[in-house]
Amino acid sequence: MDALSGLLHGFQLILQPQMLMFCLLGSVIGTLIGVLPGIGPLAALALLLPVTFTLPPVAGMLMLAAIFYGAMYGGSTTSILLNMPGEAASVVTCRDGYQMAKQGRAGAALGVAAFGSFIAGTLSVVALTFFAPALGKVALSFGPPENFALMVLGLVCTLYMIAGSTMKGLVMIALGVLLASIGIDVVNGRERYTFGSIDLTGGVEILALVIGLYGVSEILSNVEKVLTGTLVTEKIRGLFPTRDDWRRSAGPIARGSGLGFMLGLVPGGGPITAAFMSYAVEQRLSRTPERFGRGAIEGVAGPESANNAAVGGGMVPVLSLGIPGTPVTALLLGALVIQGIQPGPMFIQTQPDLFWGIVASMYVGNVFLLILNLPMVGLWVQLLKVPYRYLFPVVLLLSVVGTYSANKNVFDLWVMLGFGVLGWLLRKLRYDFAPLVIAFILAPLMEQSLRQSLVMSPDGPMIFVQRPIAVVICVISAVLVGLIVFKPRKNVPTAGDP
Repeated sequence: MDALSGLLHGFQLILQPQMLMFCLLGSVIGTLIGVLPGIGPLAALALLLPVTFTLPPVAGMLMLAAIFYGAMYGGSTTSILLNMPGEAASVVTCRDGYQMAKQGRAGAALGVAAFGSFIAGTLSVVALTFFAPALGKVALSFGPPENFALMVLGLVCTLYMIAGSTMKGLVMIALGVLLASIGIDVVNGRERYTFGSIDLTGGVEILALVIGLYGVSEILSNVEKVLTGTLVTEKIRGLFPTRDDWRRSAGPIARGSGLGFMLGLVPGGGPITAAFMSYAVEQRLSRTPERFGRGAIEGVAGPESANNAAVGGGMVPVLSLGIPGTPVTALLLGALVIQGIQPGPMFIQTQPDLFWGIVASMYVGNVFLLILNLPMVGLWVQLLKVPYRYLFPVVLLLSVVGTYSANKNVFDLWVMLGFGVLGWLLRKLRYDFAPLVIAFILAPLMEQSLRQSLVMSPDGPMIFVQRPIAVVICVISAVLVGLIVFKPRKNVPTAGDP
């Protein structure tokens, strides 16, 4: 089916009371996660992943997707009112949003953040509607060699886009591949790295890994520091931007939408990179750059638009190629695998209900989020008063219940705890979790494609230089590897930062 008929089919699935309820529920949870500092969308998705096992695949995936883009909306509220980002993509919003709030313009900052997010989110979903199916059709010509080369490119792009040490990124990729290889080799039936443990023969449970890394480690990192902030105001007025506000914000919203979507397409990019790059672009283009950091509304409109547009862009490689670009999309891909759905170039063809249902839900979800973030802003302000010491026991309980409910296996709880402590240590050492999670998800698929390629090739590894598309992808990967050597250090917070 073409894009328009597919989208119409998606709306027929979504515009049912049950599906709308799950979309609204995900939007509310995502906004709540974005508003409350110290949790973050990754931890929330990891904790709620087990809940989706009891739901139909369409309902479960649209709920997870709604949590993802809902957190992008909600994160601006905390940044503007408390100068504390609810999630990492809203860090840069603190700079001008909080200054606007101190000047009595909190309503204008919240309003332009909400409207900018809605506009950018909708535009990115429109682009997703037409771009993903076109890319999926091209990918149908891919065989095992092309799929292997594409997954290698995904890992290289992740390494290229991360902030900080490239060597640390390589270590995390190697660790992710090693963890993914634990268990029974599906080809020859031999045990790999199980050390005689029966519990490890089934491999490392993805839920235990991500809940430990993002949920438990988040708790450990936050309880050792005091999460405090000064609420600027409890009464929010003037939520609708003035004509002058719109004049200043229109350009940043448009540029942020395009920039965010394009960066979302790139593995390793995502909302965090998009927000920071949008801020840098707006400051560079401004005729009065000295206003930035002192309450410039452009410094709120651009980044908030970019981080929401990056969500739609990030869904393109996941849904059309089966390649996650960020830890969040890696979790979404993992949810598909757990549901027994094979991601990859055939996904749109074999699962049209799921694909178009997710796309249609993003249109509906953006409307829900605009409603949630403007009329209900007073409720979110009240929630900001909840001390973190009351939140972390709830998060820990959800971590334990979610991990245990997957397989009813106590061993998974020990794995979760182990990765929680490991994640806490890695945060202190400023290691980025993204390469580990993406490598853990891609490694089994990459190994399968490599083995299939070698089996179908009479010349062994030469098949990768005999297939034109595989050659092009490998050349791009090689060029990026060369650029990594000369890559300047980006001052962007990592996914593993506290």
